[in-house]
Amino acid sequence: MTARPRLSIGLPVYNGEEYLAESLDALLGQTYEEFELVISDNASTDGTQDICRRYAEKDSRIRYIRLPRNIGAAPNHNFVFTECRGELFKWASHDDLYARDLLRRCVEALDERPDVILAHADQAVIDGDGQVKVPYEYTLATASPHAPERFRSMLFEPGGDDFYGVMRADVLRRVKPHDSYHHADRTFVSEIGLHGPFHQVPELLYFRRDHPTRAERANPSKRSRCVNLDPRRAGPLHPTPRLLAEYVWGFVSAIRRAPLSTADRRACYGHLAAWATSRARPGAGERVEDRTPVDPARLGVSVDDLVAGREGRRA
Repeated sequence: MTARPRLSIGLPVYNGEEYLAESLDALLGQTYEEFELVISDNASTDGTQDICRRYAEKDSRIRYIRLPRNIGAAPNHNFVFTECRGELFKWASHDDLYARDLLRRCVEALDERPDVILAHADQAVIDGDGQVKVPYEYTLATASPHAPERFRSMLFEPGGDDFYGVMRADVLRRVKPHDSYHHADRTFVSEIGLHGPFHQVPELLYFRRDHPTRAERANPSKRSRCVNLDPRRAGPLHPTPRLLAEYVWGFVSAIRRAPLSTADRRACYGHLAAWATSRARPGAGERVEDRTPVDPARLGVSVDDLVAGREGRRA
């Protein structure tokens, strides 16, 4: 692919052979086709490389990059973004699934609303077999036109997966790159939200896969998760108290950098002080996949009916 695509999808991966092909099928089978897919392989030691090369040979939208060593998940996420060229950008996970209209509906939302900087869709958590485990109701006030309200909501409410939304690349270039302290993804998305409102497409189009080898499951402690994000976090120079302190400071830094009025900046600091004092309301820190499973029949939809199941379609 030589022409600049409208949308870039960055897919960082490490040892993802178990679900990678299924995820690639779902991405390449999207009804919106004007995108490039850049895969950054973090020196995988399994069959990831063979899968990526096979798909790249069949679909010209794919560009495969293999790193010489494992630099950690956070630097790999940042690296793959720098390799992308589109005016819109989306991170994709090697083990998640995507309904056929996910990209189209998100791009349409951004085109219809110039003020919106990120669009995502309703989601459900699925298990290793692709069965729905937890449907998730998005309750964050990220659509508010007021930055302090968006920030307050992202502090206190159970988070969604806006990190995997379709966003405007120029905004993403103005925020601090993804860090590797505890819950760095939350401060990262919160800073993005200080630049403008999000839009949640009210359709079930995104399926986040939960399985024993997922990073959060394979690395249950705060320190192990941070080391997975960046191997440089290993060792005595990065004790858990430092990782937690960097988490709080990440919010402070986000407020300082954001293009806010004096009044809005003051309001955001006030919300942060209230959050730090109360340590957030009960349940605010739980992950979606940790919630009590419900009957998948309540969704009234089949994952197989929504997700594309074909291999790359372009030569």
